[in-house]
Amino acid sequence: MEPTILDRILAVETMFDRETQLVFADTGLTETRVHALRVLHYGGASTQQQLAKVLGTTPRSVSALVDGLEAAGFARRNPHPTDRRAVLVTLTEQAERAMLQVQASREWLARELLNSVAPDDREAFERGLNAVFWHMNERAQGLHEPQ
Repeated sequence: MEPTILDRILAVETMFDRETQLVFADTGLTETRVHALRVLHYGGASTQQQLAKVLGTTPRSVSALVDGLEAAGFARRNPHPTDRRAVLVTLTEQAERAMLQVQASREWLARELLNSVAPDDREAFERGLNAVFWHMNERAQGLHEPQ
């Protein structure tokens, strides 16, 4: 039986995840920690409370997560400039370098994938992929109920 379109989309997702894991293979970082690094890389410094909300977890879990990232040399806690009770979690230079490697790897893989589509089909491919992305984004935000 031939794989469904969903099977193929999930396989592509797995390929992207594998690229990320290769960059962090010798660091001992878990997928959850890499996800937190990605959030901090693209979103900038964050309080632990904000990070917990974005990651969909509890502040206590984020505290342990940040402890692990600090111990590995990927994050640090800094005083919040306007809130004495809060700290900002920021990436270290080591983490920034690693995230740039991940980004470069993902961009390379994206080009490889797009180049596998015939030039005449690329516009339709991107249009279809965008439609799927925005539909799933709306579902994730609760704007569409599963059928």
